[in-house]
Amino acid sequence: MDESAPFPRLFGITAPAAGVVAVVERRPRGWWRVGRWDPTAGRYEPGAWFRGRLYPQRCDLSPDGRYFAYFALKPGSDWAAGETYTAVSRLPWLKALAAWGESGTYSRGAHFRTDTAVWDRGPPTVGDAGPLRARYSLGWTRAAQFAVERRRGWQESADTPPRADDDGWDQARDVVMEKPCPVGDRPAVLSVRGKFAAFRELPNHWPPADSGYTLTRGRESWPLAGVKWADWDAAGRLLVATWDGRLRVQKPDRPGTVVSEVRLGDDEPARGPAPAWADEW
Repeated sequence: MDESAPFPRLFGITAPAAGVVAVVERRPRGWWRVGRWDPTAGRYEPGAWFRGRLYPQRCDLSPDGRYFAYFALKPGSDWAAGETYTAVSRLPWLKALAAWGESGTYSRGAHFRTDTAVWDRGPPTVGDAGPLRARYSLGWTRAAQFAVERRRGWQESADTPPRADDDGWDQARDVVMEKPCPVGDRPAVLSVRGKFAAFRELPNHWPPADSGYTLTRGRESWPLAGVKWADWDAAGRLLVATWDGRLRVQKPDRPGTVVSEVRLGDDEPARGPAPAWADEW
């Protein structure tokens, strides 16, 4: 990442039924921030700052939009969970209500499941996961490109090459993921192309290249220019994060008609305590 870049690099994790998006911002000089975006209301709530490293494709958002599961690397951390850990917090904060220490960065993180009878994680290293288990279970995330998208209805295109038996981390092939518009009367398909790190950390230059999103309607296709991340909302509108730090709701048309927009990226990193409600399940 270009340390002089003025805008954050953005990645979204949707909770479609709740109409909420967890937004992970990568900032210069090792800073990250998490936010809560309500596209329907056009409202963005900034949350925790973090200095270290978050891994967006190893994170998840609970179906109700309440809990954020994240994988983090905090060099020099002396708490019980260690330097690398998976934790669950209240979006958009990173106050760990439960955390599991990890043995390095090879873990792919965890994700929420609605079947509470199955629990893949042992007891947490820090905190108490009992209240979470009453609502959701946590599953180990399998190593796969676009892991977050796969859990949200994206599928590999028919011409994507199969994963080789010896490609344990799914990092050797060029993958195209597709997701049809969820509203039946709009025959549009959103697609994206990428490799191993689907939170595409491109070479250090500014302005950066686009992330390879394309919209197709019938026989017509066009790239989504200036887009870092995109997905559908439950109403069939495009949710878009741009390279210049904007969160947009757009109509799925060629001009990219903007319904609403939130601008990010002007404030400086500042540590501060989480609100009292973020310390409770």
